[in-house]
Amino acid sequence: MISRFGEDPRDAIAQHLAIEPQPFPDVGALARADVVIAVESAAVGWVDLLMTSGQYQHMAQPPYTPGLEFSGRVVWAGPEVTRARVGDRVIADGFLTGPRSKGAYQREGGFATYAVAPEQALIPLPATLSFDQGACLLGNYETAYHCLVARGRLQAGETVLIHGASGSTGLAAVHIAKQLGATVIATGRTPSKLEIVKAEGADHVLAIAGEDGEGIRRFRDDVKALTGGLGVDVVYDGVGGEVSLETLRCVRFGARFLIVGWASTPFVARGRGRRGAPRANVLPTNLIMMKGLDVLGCPTVISTHRDPSIRAARLSAILGWVEAGQLRPRVGPVYPFARVVEAMHAKWESRHVGGCVLRPNASPERVE
Repeated sequence: MISRFGEDPRDAIAQHLAIEPQPFPDVGALARADVVIAVESAAVGWVDLLMTSGQYQHMAQPPYTPGLEFSGRVVWAGPEVTRARVGDRVIADGFLTGPRSKGAYQREGGFATYAVAPEQALIPLPATLSFDQGACLLGNYETAYHCLVARGRLQAGETVLIHGASGSTGLAAVHIAKQLGATVIATGRTPSKLEIVKAEGADHVLAIAGEDGEGIRRFRDDVKALTGGLGVDVVYDGVGGEVSLETLRCVRFGARFLIVGWASTPFVARGRGRRGAPRANVLPTNLIMMKGLDVLGCPTVISTHRDPSIRAARLSAILGWVEAGQLRPRVGPVYPFARVVEAMHAKWESRHVGGCVLRPNASPERVE
């Protein structure tokens, strides 16, 4: 449980996160179309962390249970439920239940033994995926699809520069870009992590950390060399800050620059749930104009809440690739429930490649 917002996620984890006993939900108090899910796996995501300090655009008012993305088994179904039966393996749809949803189920996150959800929030877990993979599917791949396809119009034969490629959403972008037939140049700070990204399908990888690991190095010449001097067609930027500025010199005329996030400068907004962004990032308008760039904001969740009809096509594409065995989320570290604090710090510090998973019903020792 998060009892109140912190000044930043580290403060929230240290001061306002607690593990509390959870009895089986009182089914007599639930709606007739509700289900109870025994949570098997919950993704520990970047957004989960930002939400603990109210520095994300959506806020679940404390007290609430974190965990936007989770999977598990149905262990109780109300008398009017028609889409699931007890024993079914399901993914909980984070648009319709959990901290990023709207309405009555906002406090029902996946960092729990049990979660209550409306039946319309259930998506059958594909047989090709484990619970851990299912927990790492929707948020990551829907974001990557919305950015690259709906906003970026990425085409086969084009070259895309993907920043933060070792993160769960960045790696999903690598996977989807390759499904679309694009050439992928992936960046990150750690060569050993980039080796995994290369094995996951990236055509080229660039370590961009500066000397002694501080800041970033000049990488425009590397990108130009890989593109025959032309620059890339599309940029997928979930990092921001210095990386964005250097990237403006890596693009061809008329490129699409996708603003996905700002992981390198996470505190653009005030903490403790206060509104306003006094430390907002800035891009140089002269470079944007002279290169004829399309700079596109890509807020997947906001866009979908405003127009739910845009979601059907991307869910169909993603689940189709999964069923065909063409997409499989990479699960990184797996933590038992008792080590939730360690799991959240591991995600915040980007220690691993791909998804980070919490197993609420695991033993006290590390599972994997």
